[in-house]
Amino acid sequence: MELRHLEYFVAVAEELNFTAAAGRLYVVQSAVSAGIKALERELEVTLFDRTSRRVDLSEAGAAFLPHAYATLDAARGARDALAQVQGGLRGIVRVGTMTSVGIIDVPELLGDFHRQHPGVLLQLSAAPSGSQGLVDAVAERRLDLAFVSIPGENPPHITLTSLGHEPMDLVLPVSHPLAEATTVAVVDLADYDFIDSPVGYGNRAVSDRAFASTGTSRRVIIEVTDIATAPAYVRNGLGLALLPRFVLQDIHDLAVRPVTGADLGWPMSLATPRNRTLSAAAAALVKLIKDSVK
Repeated sequence: MELRHLEYFVAVAEELNFTAAAGRLYVVQSAVSAGIKALERELEVTLFDRTSRRVDLSEAGAAFLPHAYATLDAARGARDALAQVQGGLRGIVRVGTMTSVGIIDVPELLGDFHRQHPGVLLQLSAAPSGSQGLVDAVAERRLDLAFVSIPGENPPHITLTSLGHEPMDLVLPVSHPLAEATTVAVVDLADYDFIDSPVGYGNRAVSDRAFASTGTSRRVIIEVTDIATAPAYVRNGLGLALLPRFVLQDIHDLAVRPVTGADLGWPMSLATPRNRTLSAAAAALVKLIKDSVK
């Protein structure tokens, strides 16, 4: 049984798409298909139920997946041990990040890591479904760690390490009646139109929880995946926005007011798997991140 065939199997099991799995592994799709077929012949089972439209794990494939993970983890641990004996970390670390971070300079931090460990390949990606999508990717082994904003309790199978908090302020046109106040209560925002991120994004979760805690409703009429673009929609009179302060540092033509009456703290955390041992390279990056915020 070849390790690369197990890697192909895991990639297809996680992506449920041969093309996506091949792209993730930087190999041609025919190699993945051939590897899966070879593994199925060796095991004498069908690992995937294939149709012209979709790929699903078979019952045998679902039973085999935990053992494939365990085998690949053991092989990675052996490689890590040898790499440390030989004087350098090796491998790939898959990092997820939000579109706008603010509290931490992610490029600088990853640059520091690259200079310390040039033998490690960093793969950085953003989730189109926001922090919730990043957390799901860590739990499902598609990412090793991720920068996320998740208010409330830790998600299942995930450890969240706090990296900081940022207040969220109300952003509105200077001509808006609420701009005359020095602070604005959440209950005074009832039934206004808002620009916000889609459900699953951290700032949307913070805002939704704040309004729900006071029994106040609002209308989200525009959803943007990059919160740094929200002020432009406010500027053009399309609604109000609640945004972390790091987004508002260079905003001078809009009114920015603190909001009272609810918790509007935007948390930034590092998401890591709770029940899975990280590779030596991923563990080294986690340590660097944690040390950077002490």
